Amino acid sequence: MWKKLFGKPPIRVWVIKQVDDGLLHLCGEGHIEPGSKRARESVLTGLQDGTYRGAVALADNGLVLNARLFAALVPHDGLHLDADGLAHWQGGVWRTSQVPQRCWTYEGALIARATTQGPLDLVSSEDVSGIRRRASGEGQIASSHLQFGAADELEGEAEFAERWRRRQEGPSLEAPPPDASDSERQTERLHGDQ
Repeated sequence: MWKKLFGKPPIRVWVIKQVDDGLLHLCGEGHIEPGSKRARESVLTGLQDGTYRGAVALADNGLVLNARLFAALVPHDGLHLDADGLAHWQGGVWRTSQVPQRCWTYEGALIARATTQGPLDLVSSEDVSGIRRRASGEGQIASSHLQFGAADELEGEAEFAERWRRRQEGPSLEAPPPDASDSERQTERLHGDQ
């Protein structure tokens, strides 16, 4: 009777942000609330196949995020954490790294860093080594030739120099010279009728 009155409980899942060799970057627990019995069966099948796409609410604060942000959503009974912080999942034993909330929506790679509590206490953070490498100039080819201008310029240096030389020499022969009546009108405008 209570199930009919309040409906089925939400599906509890473990939210895994990234899977590395022997290490799970674990966001924590979450839950999925399917709308109907048929939807519940579809969600459970999708979780087992790893094909679920939809909303997942994280248990810590109720934040609802899309499943595509995570590497895996595992039904609660499919992953077990022991007292040492090791996860038992898919027949293996995995070390775990806690993913802070700021990294839940980060779409790049994560790295695990040890905390001061010991080697088993790991916290994930954004891997910014590529950004640091580009900022410090590593991997850049040293060049003594500097080039200013747009990368997609249509005119080369030789063409520009030729056009500049023609402009400095005076009016082009291709343009017709102004006729006398035009120059007389311009003179009248400048000096007025005197």
